[in-house]
Amino acid sequence: MSMPFYVAPEQVMKDRADYARKGIARGRALVAVRYDDGIALVAENPSNTLRKISEIYDRIAFAGVGKYNEFDQLRVAGVRAADLKGFQYSRDDVDARSLANQYAQILGQIFTHEMKPMEVEILVAEVGAHGADDQLFHILYDGTVMDERQYSVLGGDAEAINGRLAEVDAASLTLAGAVRAATKALSGPDRSLAADDLEVAVLSRSNGRRCFRRLTDDEVAGHLQS
Repeated sequence: MSMPFYVAPEQVMKDRADYARKGIARGRALVAVRYDDGIALVAENPSNTLRKISEIYDRIAFAGVGKYNEFDQLRVAGVRAADLKGFQYSRDDVDARSLANQYAQILGQIFTHEMKPMEVEILVAEVGAHGADDQLFHILYDGTVMDERQYSVLGGDAEAINGRLAEVDAASLTLAGAVRAATKALSGPDRSLAADDLEVAVLSRSNGRRCFRRLTDDEVAGHLQS
């Protein structure tokens, strides 16, 4: 009887992590930036139909990069979980932290036990009644959760984009300033991005109960030129 081929667990996990990172890096990046009235989410996405940014619940947005069909499955699962919790208990009981924990458990379970990990990074953002209550939860392919304060970068050349955003004072930004800063960080010094290259949405405290709103190309172009 032949012995099965042995691979060290550390090597298996490293190979899975490398596989997931390579898949995510091939995609275009996404940035979330806090501004004076909420959170702006800006993604490099020329498609008008395949969305990277979506509404999860009243004050909560979802964003994903990587393999579209995989992060869209997670988006649908989040919408169902939020709707069920809001129906059973109260709409106020639905929060980004609990959703981020559920996503982390799903991604961690798949990364540890399945042959192929999910090639995704996701963001769960919640706008609070006051600026200090805004939350950004960045969840990696292996279930690692990072609680980020002023901005978050997903996918693509994240290290370089992070470096460009570190120079921005997010506390003093207006919506137009946040869109410009995010676009400049995504494009870098060697190229430029127009409004139709971007997908932009906001979680705004002044939008009423449902804080999520998607910006049109004309609105984005106006913010980039202002």
